[in-house]
Amino acid sequence: MKKIILNIIAIFSALLMVNCQEDNYSFGALDAPSNLKVTVEVVGKTGQAPDGDGSGKVKFTTTADNAISYKYIYGDGITETAPGGIAEHAFTTVGVNTYTVTIVASGKGGIISNTTVDVTVLSNFSDDESTMLLTGGTATGKKWYLAANEKGHLGVGPNSSDITQNYFPNWYQAAPFEKAATCFYDGDYTFALVNGKIEYKQDNKGNTFFQNSYKSVGGGTNGGDDACFPYSTAGTKIVALAPSTSVVSKNPEAAKQTTGTVMNFSDGGFMGYYAGATQYEILSITENRMQVRFVQANNPDLAWYQIFTTSPPAAADDTVYTNLVWSDEFNTDGAPDPAKWTYDLGTGSNGWGNNEAQNYTNAAKNVKVEGGNLIITAIKEASGGKEYSSARIKTQGLYDFKYGTIEMKAKMPKGAGTWPAFWSLGASAGTWPEIGEIDFMEFVGSKPTQTQSALHYPNNSGGNAQVKTTVIANADTEYHIYKTIWSPKTIRFYLDGALYFTFDNSDTNLPFHKNFFMILNVAMGGNLGGAIDPAFTQSSMTVDYVKVYQ
Repeated sequence: MKKIILNIIAIFSALLMVNCQEDNYSFGALDAPSNLKVTVEVVGKTGQAPDGDGSGKVKFTTTADNAISYKYIYGDGITETAPGGIAEHAFTTVGVNTYTVTIVASGKGGIISNTTVDVTVLSNFSDDESTMLLTGGTATGKKWYLAANEKGHLGVGPNSSDITQNYFPNWYQAAPFEKAATCFYDGDYTFALVNGKIEYKQDNKGNTFFQNSYKSVGGGTNGGDDACFPYSTAGTKIVALAPSTSVVSKNPEAAKQTTGTVMNFSDGGFMGYYAGATQYEILSITENRMQVRFVQANNPDLAWYQIFTTSPPAAADDTVYTNLVWSDEFNTDGAPDPAKWTYDLGTGSNGWGNNEAQNYTNAAKNVKVEGGNLIITAIKEASGGKEYSSARIKTQGLYDFKYGTIEMKAKMPKGAGTWPAFWSLGASAGTWPEIGEIDFMEFVGSKPTQTQSALHYPNNSGGNAQVKTTVIANADTEYHIYKTIWSPKTIRFYLDGALYFTFDNSDTNLPFHKNFFMILNVAMGGNLGGAIDPAFTQSSMTVDYVKVYQ
């Protein structure tokens, strides 16, 4: 028998100075948790099996006076918060090992008390197959991605004892690339085998997709739709494999529904979708595909599912269009070519539906072709009852089309409140958003380091549109190429040749299978443009060319 003493005890140093002024009652009495008691139960422990049944599982129950939450530091690299003081942990180092577990009780105002207990337990658990498939068996590791092209790559179902439905996402399964307008598919997840332990790193590219009841973790407001927020996932986590104790593992057909192995992530580690979970059950795993199941931490009735793959997410669409069918390179000075462009004039209804602050004109000061460029200029001046003038030109009634590559080379205007766009609307009779809208490019002057593309259609319009941003540099001083490849399968958006947004267009009920016409404009203010810089006088969008290939 071997005995490994793993003594990983957090050193807590808290110097609390409380100014007990008579008029400060924000916390009440700030008493440290006291009378800390820990009960330990080694699962399967008997006279014949003093170190348990080999599962490595130990149940902990901690109580204390004046405590509002408890944290367990298990001594194997895993930590767990247990608000009620009750926790169960599976220790996974094979053999009989002794672990020093630190229990931290937290009281009001963050005052803490702690104690330690030594736990000796036998673990016979190992899952070498999952370990190798997960990590590739190397210290370099294996990189995983969300399987965005699979139906059900994110899903949810009941976490119940109903064996007919507790092992798959029968309530909701995301369609392929359904979340493409969010940050959900941006990240990657690397598992490596280092000195016999599984290390995990998540690169979320700066943003995490939060379940709506956890948006406050990312700085948002809970409720509404799931959303992305900036959130750091830096650092290396430890992943300990353990036997599953989920409802699925107790099903009669469990052997067909789960590997029986769970991943426990240290230090709040998680995979992709933030729903408070740090334990993920591996339902299935192969060399290049893995499905996991996890229970939402603040709603144990919900079980979430994710599918991962070793290939970066990409829609199965290699459609290209190379035959130039329409173009304007703006080589003739004067007004825009009347055979190609017409105008939207005036202030529109409710500021063109967006509370915009400009009046559109066809005056040369607002729109002209000069020096090989189209120049649309927004000017601070009284115009049509508004404080700004600008221009909006379109191909409606002159040219519309279905599918193709649409490309513009342009420089953006400068200044907070400017809102230039290159976009399109459905040419069919009808109302918005039923006719559809494809925003090839939108730029907001108050956010000069990003540009975006969007799609508007029924149930996904206005503030609920499918939108994706990307980083851009020197947008107002250098020409950039904004390209969209619109096919029956996908709509793909590029900046300077780099793909940043793929929309699944395979649903034939979407409006993006009919003809659209193009629009170029510079709006001021409005719902997206935002507050206008009081010092703004005028600025222009300069367009070198617009081309359509089919």
